[in-house]
Amino acid sequence: MDEKKIVYFEKPGKENTEATLKLAFERAKELGIKYVIVASSYGETAKKALNFLDEKTKLIVVTYHAGFTGEGQKTMDEETEKYLRSRGVVIVRQSHVLSGLERSFTRKFGGISRTEAVAEALRSLFGHGMKVCVEITVMAADSGAIPIEEVVAVGGTARGADTAVVIRPAHMNNFFDAEIREIICMPRFKKGEEA
Repeated sequence: MDEKKIVYFEKPGKENTEATLKLAFERAKELGIKYVIVASSYGETAKKALNFLDEKTKLIVVTYHAGFTGEGQKTMDEETEKYLRSRGVVIVRQSHVLSGLERSFTRKFGGISRTEAVAEALRSLFGHGMKVCVEITVMAADSGAIPIEEVVAVGGTARGADTAVVIRPAHMNNFFDAEIREIICMPRFKKGEEA
């Protein structure tokens, strides 16, 4: 038996970013994990993650695919990307595994796909940040940025970070081989409501 602490934030949101990153990098160091994967749309969370990075850990930043917010547009500007890359950060820009093409069908024809059902189950049961953690590890694995071994993933609700897990990723074609092995931190109330 192995006892570990899980930190629960009262509500989701970017106000949890620093604490989430600190906890994530501490756990990666304790376990000797080499890769920390962080979701960052515009680069703000990625820049904050640099404050916790050490020479033994590789930071992988996963961001929206081009065109997510508008045709041909990228959410992370070139200057931010250049700065992050100069610090040794690997940036993954890829379609969302848990929506992607499926979302186009839903928008056009209605209904919901099995892929979107998986995303909604993760989001509803564990919070948006957990869905993001699972999704970004698959995206990073599919891009070849990380090996299939234990990593720490950091995600959030809207902007910032509020969830971190130890996860063994899988590729998209083997999605159900992924395993969430530890919850490091997450919001206790998923939608911000209080008991």
